[in-house]
Amino acid sequence: MSATEPASGSPTAESTPHHLSVRVYYEDTDFSGFVYHANYLRFLERGRTELLRGLAGDQSELHREAKGLVFVVRRMSLDFVSPARMDDLLTILTHTKVLRGASMLLAQEVRRGDTLLVAAEVTVACVRDGCAVRLPESLRRSLAPSA
Repeated sequence: MSATEPASGSPTAESTPHHLSVRVYYEDTDFSGFVYHANYLRFLERGRTELLRGLAGDQSELHREAKGLVFVVRRMSLDFVSPARMDDLLTILTHTKVLRGASMLLAQEVRRGDTLLVAAEVTVACVRDGCAVRLPESLRRSLAPSA
């Protein structure tokens, strides 16, 4: 499935993906010269962070303005398709698949050019004081998958 194709069985259409470029550095690789698998989590986190930054500004500011609102990863599934190597320029694609009351399902891809390297689905919960809370309406509108 490409980043722009709707998921089959999804109750909503997917949003336009956010793009983030990431260069692979020596520190991202293991002894084999490939990106160490756990570092893809960092790349994906950056993609989610930059998506939110583009929609709502600085997360620290959002945290203050929304009285302690934070986003936590509840579930993540990853499919490692092909490896990245040092000096590769990667693109992290992030888009909303489904919005729920206090959570969202995001689809993410790590690509090198047109080559899919990693596909991920991430459920992110909106939390305040350790309890799930509804996503703020302004953010919900910005994150909503296109119809």
